[in-house]
Amino acid sequence: MWKYFFCIAFFIYPILFMYRFLLLFISILPLQSLVAGNYSKYQSAETSAYIQKYHKIAIKHMKKYRIPASITLAQGILESGSGRSALTVAANNHFGIKCKNEWKGKTYYKNDDKRHECFRKYDSAEESFEDHALFLAERKVYAPLFKYKVTDYKKWAKGLKKCGYATNPQYPSLLIDVIKANKLYLLDQNPDKYLNDDEEVVEDVRSNNPPKVVNGTVAGVKCVVVEKGNTLYGLAKAAGVSVNDLYDYNDFDKSHILSVGEVLYVGGKNDSYTSSKYHYVEAGESLWSISQKYAITLKSLQKMNSLKKNAVLKNGQRLVLYK
Repeated sequence: MWKYFFCIAFFIYPILFMYRFLLLFISILPLQSLVAGNYSKYQSAETSAYIQKYHKIAIKHMKKYRIPASITLAQGILESGSGRSALTVAANNHFGIKCKNEWKGKTYYKNDDKRHECFRKYDSAEESFEDHALFLAERKVYAPLFKYKVTDYKKWAKGLKKCGYATNPQYPSLLIDVIKANKLYLLDQNPDKYLNDDEEVVEDVRSNNPPKVVNGTVAGVKCVVVEKGNTLYGLAKAAGVSVNDLYDYNDFDKSHILSVGEVLYVGGKNDSYTSSKYHYVEAGESLWSISQKYAITLKSLQKMNSLKKNAVLKNGQRLVLYK
């Protein structure tokens, strides 16, 4: 009998062992997937465009104020949703900085920890980045941060939380994940390489270069700037064209209503804009608004980029302006 027992045990125990091993392996799979996903969610076309657009500002501030460029960009990415948050779009506030008692500038109100809270409003993203640098550099509460090496982004991330910058207990790990996912630590380690980097893509993202109204033209196309009281009929008559011509020249649909300050073309737009090769989509832009900005026909812009008329554009998406 014992002989049979040992024979059965000889076959069953290995099977039980393999079963327990499989259960353990299956149990850790979700954890492994989560760890892998921590980085991927911070990698996107929008985030890449944000980094390309603002990395030189972050590096210059690192040299001036000793704040790691990686930390500045990671905070901007988190706080602004890579430049897409309502606060950033409406107020150019990339870091979620509230008014505080000493703020004398423009303001923007929205619900946050409390209802109708006051946030700082800036005229440009550059002002927001500058104010963020001063916010850290000029306050005693953040003085301990500047004892860390500019290349030690992990200590800076943990130090920001310790100094009270954010209430989220996960804030340091979130910053670190963003930095690792996008290799932002390279900016801290070799700033001059990236500060002097003249790659075409980086420069184009940083400087969309639409033409301005000069002597009644945009990129050589005749135009007028709409003033209060103007009508399509009146403007058409003054330009010696028909109202239907204005609809055609401006790719208007029949529901279009003129707004003060709008550029209205009184001659046919171009098929391309050769002074800049690319335009990088900013919040709120459409194919039509971009075509108006560069005096390019909507049909040409669609064709060059293989897009439909009502295509939904992503923030940071690159559009070709000439081929």
